[in-house]
Amino acid sequence: MTATASSRFFRAALLLLALAVLGFVVWGFWRGAQPPAPYFQGQMEAREADIAPKVTARIARVAVTEGQQIKAGDLLIEMDSPEVRAKLAQAEAAQAAAQAVADKAQHGARPQEVQMAQLTWQRAQAGAELARTSYQRVQSLFDQGLVSAQKRDEAHTNWRANAAQAEAARAQYDMAASGARSEDKAAANAQARQVAGVVAEVQAAQAETRLASPVGGEVAKVLAKVGELSPQGVAVVTVVDLQDQWVVLNVREDQLQRFALHTHFTGRLPALGGQTAEFEVNFVGVLPDFATWRTTRGNQGFDARTFEVRAKPLQPIAGARPGMSVLVEAQP
Repeated sequence: MTATASSRFFRAALLLLALAVLGFVVWGFWRGAQPPAPYFQGQMEAREADIAPKVTARIARVAVTEGQQIKAGDLLIEMDSPEVRAKLAQAEAAQAAAQAVADKAQHGARPQEVQMAQLTWQRAQAGAELARTSYQRVQSLFDQGLVSAQKRDEAHTNWRANAAQAEAARAQYDMAASGARSEDKAAANAQARQVAGVVAEVQAAQAETRLASPVGGEVAKVLAKVGELSPQGVAVVTVVDLQDQWVVLNVREDQLQRFALHTHFTGRLPALGGQTAEFEVNFVGVLPDFATWRTTRGNQGFDARTFEVRAKPLQPIAGARPGMSVLVEAQP
Protein backbone atom coordinates (compact mmCIF):
# COMPACT_ATOMS: atom_id res chain seq x y z
CA MET A 1 0.00 0.00 0.00
CA THR A 2 1.37 3.42 -0.95
CA ALA A 3 1.85 6.25 1.51
CA THR A 4 -1.03 8.14 -0.06
CA ALA A 5 -3.46 5.22 0.39
CA SER A 6 -2.38 4.72 3.98
CA SER A 7 -2.97 8.38 4.73
CA ARG A 8 -6.45 8.24 3.25
CA PHE A 9 -7.35 5.15 5.25
CA PHE A 10 -6.10 6.75 8.46
CA ARG A 11 -8.15 9.89 7.82
CA ALA A 12 -11.27 7.81 7.13
CA ALA A 13 -10.80 5.86 10.37
CA LEU A 14 -10.40 9.07 12.34
CA LEU A 15 -13.54 10.46 10.72
CA LEU A 16 -15.54 7.36 11.60
CA LEU A 17 -14.27 7.45 15.16
CA ALA A 18 -15.14 11.14 15.47
CA LEU A 19 -18.63 10.48 14.10
CA ALA A 20 -19.07 7.62 16.56
CA VAL A 21 -17.99 9.79 19.50
CA LEU A 22 -20.23 12.62 18.34
CA GLY A 23 -23.17 10.25 17.99
CA PHE A 24 -22.59 8.87 21.49
CA VAL A 25 -22.42 12.38 22.91
CA VAL A 26 -25.60 13.42 21.12
CA TRP A 27 -27.37 10.28 22.34
CA GLY A 28 -26.19 10.96 25.88
CA PHE A 29 -27.51 14.52 25.82
CA TRP A 30 -30.80 13.32 24.36
CA ARG A 31 -31.05 10.61 26.98
CA GLY A 32 -30.30 13.06 29.78
CA ALA A 33 -32.91 15.47 28.48
CA GLN A 34 -35.62 12.85 28.65
CA PRO A 35 -37.79 13.12 31.82
CA PRO A 36 -37.37 10.26 34.26
CA ALA A 37 -40.06 7.68 34.58
CA PRO A 38 -42.79 9.37 36.70
CA TYR A 39 -43.31 7.97 40.20
CA PHE A 40 -44.87 8.88 43.52
CA GLN A 41 -42.66 9.13 46.58
CA GLY A 42 -44.13 8.37 49.99
CA GLN A 43 -42.78 7.28 53.32
CA MET A 44 -43.45 4.57 55.85
CA GLU A 45 -45.37 5.44 59.03
CA ALA A 46 -46.13 3.34 62.11
CA ARG A 47 -48.49 3.48 65.06
CA GLU A 48 -46.92 5.50 67.87
CA ALA A 49 -48.01 5.99 71.49
CA ASP A 50 -46.79 8.96 73.52
CA ILE A 51 -46.97 7.79 77.13
CA ALA A 52 -47.35 10.44 79.83
CA PRO A 53 -47.86 10.22 83.62
CA LYS A 54 -51.14 11.22 85.27
CA VAL A 55 -49.42 12.83 88.27
CA THR A 56 -46.68 15.41 88.66
CA ALA A 57 -43.65 13.80 90.30
CA ARG A 58 -39.87 13.62 90.18
CA ILE A 59 -38.19 10.96 88.01
CA ALA A 60 -36.51 8.40 90.25
CA ARG A 61 -35.55 5.73 87.68
CA VAL A 62 -35.75 5.21 83.92
CA ALA A 63 -36.28 1.50 83.24
CA VAL A 64 -36.03 1.46 79.41
CA THR A 65 -33.67 2.63 76.68
CA GLU A 66 -34.29 3.71 73.11
CA GLY A 67 -34.51 0.76 70.72
CA GLN A 68 -35.58 -1.67 73.46
CA GLN A 69 -38.40 -4.09 72.71
CA ILE A 70 -41.11 -4.06 75.38
CA LYS A 71 -44.46 -5.70 76.07
CA ALA A 72 -47.66 -4.15 77.34
CA GLY A 73 -47.41 -3.73 81.11
CA ASP A 74 -43.61 -3.39 81.24
CA LEU A 75 -42.28 -0.74 83.60
CA LEU A 76 -41.08 2.45 81.90
CA ILE A 77 -40.51 5.05 84.61
CA GLU A 78 -40.46 5.11 88.41
CA MET A 79 -41.35 8.44 90.03
CA ASP A 80 -41.11 9.74 93.59
CA SER A 81 -43.97 11.82 95.06
CA PRO A 82 -43.91 12.59 98.83
CA GLU A 83 -47.19 14.47 98.38
CA VAL A 84 -48.99 11.35 97.19
CA ARG A 85 -47.64 9.33 100.12
CA ALA A 86 -48.81 12.01 102.58
CA LYS A 87 -52.28 12.13 101.03
CA LEU A 88 -52.50 8.35 101.21
CA ALA A 89 -51.63 8.38 104.94
CA GLN A 90 -54.30 11.03 105.58
CA ALA A 91 -56.91 9.15 103.59
CA GLU A 92 -56.20 5.85 105.36
CA ALA A 93 -56.49 7.54 108.79
CA ALA A 94 -59.82 9.11 107.81
CA GLN A 95 -61.00 5.72 106.56
CA ALA A 96 -60.15 4.07 109.90
CA ALA A 97 -62.09 6.76 111.81
CA ALA A 98 -65.12 6.53 109.52
CA GLN A 99 -65.14 2.75 109.74
CA ALA A 100 -65.03 2.94 113.55
CA VAL A 101 -68.09 5.20 113.56
CA ALA A 102 -69.89 2.82 111.20
CA ASP A 103 -69.03 -0.18 113.38
CA LYS A 104 -70.27 1.63 116.49
CA ALA A 105 -73.56 2.48 114.78
CA GLN A 106 -73.92 -1.10 113.57
CA HIS A 107 -73.18 -2.80 116.88
CA GLY A 108 -75.01 -0.34 119.14
CA ALA A 109 -74.24 0.31 122.83
CA ARG A 110 -71.97 -1.94 124.84
CA PRO A 111 -73.61 -4.59 127.08
CA GLN A 112 -72.58 -2.67 130.22
CA GLU A 113 -74.30 0.46 128.92
CA VAL A 114 -77.47 -1.50 128.19
CA GLN A 115 -77.43 -3.02 131.67
CA MET A 116 -76.91 0.39 133.27
CA ALA A 117 -79.89 1.81 131.36
CA GLN A 118 -82.02 -1.16 132.46
CA LEU A 119 -81.14 -0.65 136.12
CA THR A 120 -81.92 3.06 135.88
CA TRP A 121 -85.32 2.27 134.40
CA GLN A 122 -86.06 -0.31 137.08
CA ARG A 123 -85.10 2.17 139.83
CA ALA A 124 -87.32 4.84 138.30
CA GLN A 125 -90.15 2.34 137.92
CA ALA A 126 -89.87 1.39 141.61
CA GLY A 127 -89.96 5.08 142.59
CA ALA A 128 -93.08 5.58 140.48
CA GLU A 129 -94.82 2.60 142.13
CA LEU A 130 -93.97 3.96 145.58
CA ALA A 131 -95.30 7.40 144.63
CA ARG A 132 -98.53 5.85 143.33
CA THR A 133 -99.03 3.89 146.57
CA SER A 134 -98.38 7.02 148.63
CA TYR A 135 -100.95 8.95 146.61
CA GLN A 136 -103.57 6.24 147.11
CA ARG A 137 -103.05 6.42 150.89
CA VAL A 138 -103.25 10.22 150.93
CA GLN A 139 -106.41 10.05 148.79
CA SER A 140 -107.99 7.67 151.33
CA LEU A 141 -107.11 10.01 154.23
CA PHE A 142 -108.49 12.97 152.21
CA ASP A 143 -111.76 11.11 151.69
CA GLN A 144 -111.96 10.69 155.48
CA GLY A 145 -111.23 14.38 155.97
CA LEU A 146 -107.95 13.72 157.75
CA VAL A 147 -105.65 15.58 155.30
CA SER A 148 -106.03 18.72 153.31
CA ALA A 149 -106.58 18.92 149.57
CA GLN A 150 -103.12 20.41 149.17
CA LYS A 151 -101.48 17.32 150.63
CA ARG A 152 -103.58 15.17 148.31
CA ASP A 153 -102.50 17.30 145.26
CA GLU A 154 -98.83 17.17 146.25
CA ALA A 155 -98.97 13.37 146.49
CA HIS A 156 -100.70 13.19 143.08
CA THR A 157 -98.12 15.47 141.48
CA ASN A 158 -95.24 13.45 142.95
CA TRP A 159 -96.75 10.26 141.57
CA ARG A 160 -97.14 11.71 138.06
CA ALA A 161 -93.59 13.08 138.09
CA ASN A 162 -92.10 9.73 139.09
CA ALA A 163 -94.18 7.94 136.47
CA ALA A 164 -92.88 10.30 133.75
CA GLN A 165 -89.32 9.78 134.95
CA ALA A 166 -89.84 6.02 134.74
CA GLU A 167 -91.12 6.34 131.18
CA ALA A 168 -88.07 8.39 130.23
CA ALA A 169 -85.75 5.80 131.76
CA ARG A 170 -87.60 3.07 129.85
CA ALA A 171 -87.08 4.96 126.59
CA GLN A 172 -83.36 5.28 127.32
CA TYR A 173 -83.16 1.57 127.99
CA ASP A 174 -85.05 0.66 124.80
CA MET A 175 -82.78 2.92 122.72
CA ALA A 176 -79.64 1.40 124.22
CA ALA A 177 -80.97 -2.13 123.69
CA SER A 178 -82.02 -1.58 120.08
CA GLY A 179 -78.88 0.32 119.04
CA ALA A 180 -78.65 3.21 116.57
CA ARG A 181 -81.46 4.10 114.22
CA SER A 182 -81.41 2.75 110.68
CA GLU A 183 -80.89 6.28 109.37
CA ASP A 184 -77.80 6.73 111.59
CA LYS A 185 -76.43 3.38 110.46
CA ALA A 186 -76.98 4.26 106.79
CA ALA A 187 -75.31 7.64 107.24
CA ALA A 188 -72.30 6.10 108.99
CA ASN A 189 -71.91 3.41 106.32
CA ALA A 190 -72.20 6.00 103.54
CA GLN A 191 -69.48 8.09 105.17
CA ALA A 192 -67.23 5.02 105.38
CA ARG A 193 -67.80 4.27 101.68
CA GLN A 194 -67.06 7.87 100.73
CA VAL A 195 -63.74 7.84 102.57
CA ALA A 196 -62.93 4.44 101.02
CA GLY A 197 -63.39 6.05 97.60
CA VAL A 198 -60.92 8.78 98.55
CA VAL A 199 -58.42 6.12 99.61
CA ALA A 200 -58.89 4.28 96.31
CA GLU A 201 -58.31 7.52 94.39
CA VAL A 202 -55.05 8.24 96.20
CA GLN A 203 -53.94 4.63 95.77
CA ALA A 204 -54.55 4.98 92.03
CA ALA A 205 -52.38 8.11 92.03
CA GLN A 206 -49.66 6.22 93.88
CA ALA A 207 -49.84 3.40 91.32
CA GLU A 208 -49.30 5.97 88.57
CA THR A 209 -45.89 6.81 90.04
CA ARG A 210 -44.82 3.48 88.48
CA LEU A 211 -45.54 4.25 84.85
CA ALA A 212 -46.15 1.08 82.82
CA SER A 213 -46.54 0.85 79.06
CA PRO A 214 -50.13 0.30 77.88
CA VAL A 215 -48.86 -1.06 74.54
CA GLY A 216 -46.09 -3.26 73.25
CA GLY A 217 -43.50 -2.37 70.65
CA GLU A 218 -40.15 -0.63 70.37
CA VAL A 219 -39.09 2.32 72.50
CA ALA A 220 -38.57 5.14 70.00
CA LYS A 221 -37.87 8.07 72.34
CA VAL A 222 -37.01 8.46 76.02
CA LEU A 223 -37.46 12.07 77.11
CA ALA A 224 -37.31 11.52 80.88
CA LYS A 225 -34.13 12.05 82.87
CA VAL A 226 -33.49 11.01 86.47
CA GLY A 227 -33.99 13.91 88.86
CA GLU A 228 -36.23 15.94 86.57
CA LEU A 229 -39.74 17.00 87.59
CA SER A 230 -42.17 15.38 85.17
CA PRO A 231 -45.37 17.44 84.70
CA GLN A 232 -48.73 15.76 84.49
CA GLY A 233 -49.78 14.86 80.94
CA VAL A 234 -46.37 15.51 79.30
CA ALA A 235 -45.05 12.50 77.35
CA VAL A 236 -41.88 10.91 78.73
CA VAL A 237 -41.63 7.83 76.47
CA THR A 238 -42.71 7.14 72.90
CA VAL A 239 -43.41 3.53 71.87
CA VAL A 240 -43.79 2.57 68.20
CA ASP A 241 -45.54 -0.60 67.02
CA LEU A 242 -43.50 -1.85 64.05
CA GLN A 243 -46.12 -4.50 63.36
CA ASP A 244 -48.62 -1.79 62.43
CA GLN A 245 -47.05 0.16 59.56
CA TRP A 246 -48.37 1.84 56.42
CA VAL A 247 -47.18 4.08 53.58
CA VAL A 248 -48.37 7.67 53.09
CA LEU A 249 -48.50 9.22 49.59
CA ASN A 250 -49.54 12.72 48.49
CA VAL A 251 -51.37 12.39 45.18
CA ARG A 252 -52.80 15.10 42.93
CA GLU A 253 -56.48 14.57 42.21
CA ASP A 254 -56.05 14.10 38.44
CA GLN A 255 -53.90 11.04 39.26
CA LEU A 256 -56.04 9.76 42.10
CA GLN A 257 -57.86 7.09 40.09
CA ARG A 258 -54.75 4.95 40.43
CA PHE A 259 -55.25 4.78 44.23
CA ALA A 260 -58.92 4.04 44.76
CA LEU A 261 -59.90 2.40 48.03
CA HIS A 262 -58.91 -1.28 48.33
CA THR A 263 -56.79 -1.20 45.17
CA HIS A 264 -53.32 -2.77 45.21
CA PHE A 265 -50.02 -1.34 44.02
CA THR A 266 -46.33 -2.18 44.22
CA GLY A 267 -43.87 0.01 46.11
CA ARG A 268 -40.08 -0.07 46.18
CA LEU A 269 -38.03 0.72 49.30
CA PRO A 270 -34.57 2.09 48.39
CA ALA A 271 -33.40 1.80 52.01
CA LEU A 272 -33.87 -1.99 51.78
CA GLY A 273 -31.88 -2.39 48.58
CA GLY A 274 -34.83 -1.72 46.31
CA GLN A 275 -37.01 -4.41 47.91
CA THR A 276 -40.58 -4.32 46.62
CA ALA A 277 -43.79 -4.89 48.55
CA GLU A 278 -47.49 -5.05 47.74
CA PHE A 279 -49.77 -2.47 49.37
CA GLU A 280 -53.55 -2.08 49.67
CA VAL A 281 -55.15 1.38 49.89
CA ASN A 282 -57.25 1.75 53.05
CA PHE A 283 -57.66 5.53 53.32
CA VAL A 284 -58.02 8.49 50.95
CA GLY A 285 -58.51 12.01 52.33
CA VAL A 286 -58.14 15.52 50.97
CA LEU A 287 -55.34 17.67 52.37
CA PRO A 288 -55.86 21.32 53.47
CA ASP A 289 -55.93 24.18 50.98
CA PHE A 290 -52.25 24.97 51.37
CA ALA A 291 -51.46 21.69 49.57
CA THR A 292 -53.47 22.66 46.46
CA TRP A 293 -51.65 22.61 43.11
CA ARG A 294 -52.55 25.96 41.50
CA THR A 295 -52.41 26.75 37.81
CA THR A 296 -49.74 29.25 36.70
CA ARG A 297 -52.06 30.93 34.18
CA GLY A 298 -55.22 32.55 35.32
CA ASN A 299 -57.13 31.79 32.13
CA GLN A 300 -56.15 28.13 31.74
CA GLY A 301 -56.40 24.97 33.79
CA PHE A 302 -57.80 24.60 37.29
CA ASP A 303 -56.61 24.31 40.87
CA ALA A 304 -55.90 20.65 41.61
CA ARG A 305 -56.39 19.41 45.14
CA THR A 306 -53.92 17.08 46.82
CA PHE A 307 -55.09 13.93 48.56
CA GLU A 308 -53.40 11.87 51.23
CA VAL A 309 -53.37 8.16 50.43
CA ARG A 310 -52.58 5.55 53.05
CA ALA A 311 -51.92 1.92 52.21
CA LYS A 312 -50.96 -1.05 54.37
CA PRO A 313 -48.57 -3.76 53.18
CA LEU A 314 -50.24 -7.07 52.40
CA GLN A 315 -47.35 -8.86 54.14
CA PRO A 316 -45.03 -7.59 56.89
CA ILE A 317 -41.92 -5.93 55.44
CA ALA A 318 -38.82 -7.18 57.25
CA GLY A 319 -36.57 -4.31 58.22
CA ALA A 320 -39.05 -1.55 57.35
CA ARG A 321 -39.04 1.41 59.71
CA PRO A 322 -40.94 4.69 59.91
CA GLY A 323 -39.48 7.40 57.68
CA MET A 324 -38.20 5.09 54.93
CA SER A 325 -39.04 6.25 51.40
CA VAL A 326 -41.37 4.23 49.21
CA LEU A 327 -41.35 4.77 45.42
CA VAL A 328 -44.45 3.90 43.42
CA GLU A 329 -44.52 4.10 39.60
CA ALA A 330 -47.24 6.39 38.29
CA GLN A 331 -48.02 3.87 35.57
CA PRO A 332 -47.86 0.24 36.70
